[in-house]
Amino acid sequence: MRVALVSETVAQHRATGTTRRTRWVAEALAGRGHEVFVCCAQWWEGDHEQFEQNDVTYRAVTTDPPSESRKFAASLPLILREIDPDVIQAVPVPSHVLAAKTASTALRAPLVVDWYEAPETGDQNDPMWKLAASVPDLVLSPSNTVKTRIRELGAEEDAVRVVPNGIDIDTIKSTEPRHAAQIVYSRRLDEDANLESLLLALAELRDRDWSAVVIGDGPERDNYERQVRDLRIEDRVKFAGDQSLENRLAAFKGAHVYAQTARREAFPTDLLRALACGCAGVVEYHVESSAHELVEQEERAFRTTSEQELTDALREAGDMEQMDFNENFAEYDEREVLQQYLDAYDDAREQQNLLVPAAVVGGVVLVVALVALLVVMF
Repeated sequence: MRVALVSETVAQHRATGTTRRTRWVAEALAGRGHEVFVCCAQWWEGDHEQFEQNDVTYRAVTTDPPSESRKFAASLPLILREIDPDVIQAVPVPSHVLAAKTASTALRAPLVVDWYEAPETGDQNDPMWKLAASVPDLVLSPSNTVKTRIRELGAEEDAVRVVPNGIDIDTIKSTEPRHAAQIVYSRRLDEDANLESLLLALAELRDRDWSAVVIGDGPERDNYERQVRDLRIEDRVKFAGDQSLENRLAAFKGAHVYAQTARREAFPTDLLRALACGCAGVVEYHVESSAHELVEQEERAFRTTSEQELTDALREAGDMEQMDFNENFAEYDEREVLQQYLDAYDDAREQQNLLVPAAVVGGVVLVVALVALLVVMF
């Protein structure tokens, strides 16, 4: 299968949840033998229009730095026409989705939008965002939390499908544990990290024997380190900074409890890895976080909604029997998740083939309408 992924910003520019997921999809598809092109802003040196890395061909749509630019949207249909893919997958930038839809209709290749981060509250009444949610043949989201936000933009129920992030089960099974602490927190320390909830709960448990490690870095790290000193638990909480996946997995394998308290999380991949590593999970519920979805049916995990519940859950989780692998999360293996992408592509192609005979005129009208929208934008 020939697949074109559309993302002006890629992981080589900036590592985010969206760009990491796009890169994983591209390289996983290429590893399965598919021909994969990523349409992006140029990130490599030189004046050549494309660059190959890990069997993925990156095609420069613009040479400008990524900026969700109109120039990118204007150039995209021609690039997609040159690639002539069987499937187009885009990230949810409205002007880029509409440009990709124009090419999709002309090429009779379905458009799938992989919508990783939930739309912002202010986007709900924006007609461009509503179009971005409604014109794709299929929208993929990492969680039901994100799916709900996409549905609120006007996408049909059966047009949005949940496909989670995947984890490497074989690597998890083969990783040797390394004891860093009994309790682990792992996330970028930004304004949504909400580490203070965990620290306050740990302070309430100062009469118990525990140790904790915070893996990750970010703009709020100094504030959290100061809070640890103020709570007088600095001798029991270690800040490890950013760590490689190998080191994180070893820490998860050696820990007893993984705590997830972030206010906003499209998909908590490290929580999933830790649960698969056998950690008992403690998740603080937040409406903009999907973490609770991973533990709703899990006996070795707790969902909390208050400071007292969080403290009690940490105490109970610490008393649970330690494990080094939890079979309940084997279904999230990367091979299984990649198959979900392939099934989504096949379903989108089949649906489009069924609709083509009755939609030729409508398709032409759609192309004209989308081009008109792009003209208005420019």
